[in-house]
Amino acid sequence: MFSSLYPLARGPLFRMDPEDAHHLTLSMLRASGRTGLASLVMPRPVDAPRTVMGLAFRNPVGLAAGLDKEGSCIDGLASLGFGFIEVGTVTPRAQPGNPKPRMFRLPDAHALINRLGFNNGGVEQFVANVQAANYKGILGLNIGKNADTPIERAADDYLFCLERVYPFASYVTINISSPNTKNLRQLQGAGELDALLAALKDKQQRLDDLHAKHVPLVLKIAPDLDDAQIDDIAATVLRHGIEGVIATNTTLSRAAVVGLPHAEESGGLSGRPVFDASNEIIRKLYQRFGRDVPIIGVGGILSGGDAQQKIAAGAALVQLYTGLIYRGPALVRECARALA
Repeated sequence: MFSSLYPLARGPLFRMDPEDAHHLTLSMLRASGRTGLASLVMPRPVDAPRTVMGLAFRNPVGLAAGLDKEGSCIDGLASLGFGFIEVGTVTPRAQPGNPKPRMFRLPDAHALINRLGFNNGGVEQFVANVQAANYKGILGLNIGKNADTPIERAADDYLFCLERVYPFASYVTINISSPNTKNLRQLQGAGELDALLAALKDKQQRLDDLHAKHVPLVLKIAPDLDDAQIDDIAATVLRHGIEGVIATNTTLSRAAVVGLPHAEESGGLSGRPVFDASNEIIRKLYQRFGRDVPIIGVGGILSGGDAQQKIAAGAALVQLYTGLIYRGPALVRECARALA
């Protein structure tokens, strides 16, 4: 249904405010998931199994966090053929995010700029939404810190969220790379990251024992990193036994969109302009990790060929977000078939 209708719907959706169009699309997905309609009319997902982090993925194409921040559309999203779904970012307490307008399309670049700022209903509502879903596939839950939590106390927020989402997650993503929460990327620094990951791994071990299940921890990083920063992050990930890395989040660079309408808006730039930068980070991480730490490649995938390039760079899995907005659900199946 969504695959066939999306080319017709994209024009009207793109004439709407981007955030309004986002909420309308989610409401349609939510309704289709609740009624079971989507599962009746969508084609069967592509079977291209992968085992990564000890988890069995139906295919290597996932949904990136940020599209469904509340975890309220999981069943509808599952009908689109993803091999795994990641929802969030969620914070301990509900927060409205940054002032509107805060999403901008750059169609000539197949890109978006957003400065949403972890708008969400808080972890208790998030967990309730996750528990209400019928989806049985691989589910990543992405956690962050509240905007008003001092950066020196950020670990408290991550530990609070980890404890609450752990029983319901296939894996948990530690988002320290959004550019839209003040000072958050400071946590990518060697000292800050070392302390944060040490605390999270200690909590993970205790939660393993409590729930009699192991939930991998995955770190999501920025594309705006130099070689020294990549070296520090890689060494810290290896030292603490973090099970995976997502490369990458959105970029602050505007080099690829100079002169385009909205290019100077603040926030994270996603879509095609981040493709090469993301691939370069993936390549550099793979040089440091080999196969010891799986990489999930995300950023600028708009075709099956793009997904193949992420895998060639060293990714074990890929995720979609902005490409889904420009290409629609057909992109999921195209990428999964290209990687089958």
